[in-house]
Amino acid sequence: MITLNIPVIVEGKYDKIKIKSIVNAVVIATDGFGVFNNAEKRALIRRLGANGVVILSDSDGGGRVIRSHLRGMLGGIPVYDLYTPRIEGKERRKAAPSKAGYLGVEGVSADILRGIFEKFAAAHPEFVIQEPDFCGSENTAAAERSGITSAQMYELGLTGHDNSASLRDDVCRRLGLPPGMSAKAFAEAVGLVSGYEEVRAIIEGDGR
Repeated sequence: MITLNIPVIVEGKYDKIKIKSIVNAVVIATDGFGVFNNAEKRALIRRLGANGVVILSDSDGGGRVIRSHLRGMLGGIPVYDLYTPRIEGKERRKAAPSKAGYLGVEGVSADILRGIFEKFAAAHPEFVIQEPDFCGSENTAAAERSGITSAQMYELGLTGHDNSASLRDDVCRRLGLPPGMSAKAFAEAVGLVSGYEEVRAIIEGDGR
């Protein structure tokens, strides 16, 4: 499996599941056009994509609109566009094909998607992280991220307490994440960039 040190942006949660089975990377779903009105997600993409992002949206009009919006939103951040071939058909979970009649990312075969990312990795080795050896002498940033559970959030005072929202904002600022996140959005973002131990260290270091 190819491991990348820049995020991959896709449209939906099923696209995300598919890509996570092929590539070891942070994968962010835009929720279709939902990213247009989601300030938290836009800020998260800018934060995680500081060194560049890969965009793999569907090969239809909607996909082009999303790509264009993301490029404008990301400003001068390098954007690497990957494209799936136009294959007629529909995903198994859908009752009818899309308006364009082509398979979305989730419907494209794993072999085709793997080949797309292999070509990208060959063209941009600077974004590829070597897999750890059998002795485990190397650890990737992705492997070190453990996320954070609902129970851990409560334990640390990040939910269920009078000052939980302000505490989440403090942690966000320390991690370079946008403040004002809901508890759910905070947990998702922490799972992408950090983990329980780092968050705990931040809170305990502040004497809370």
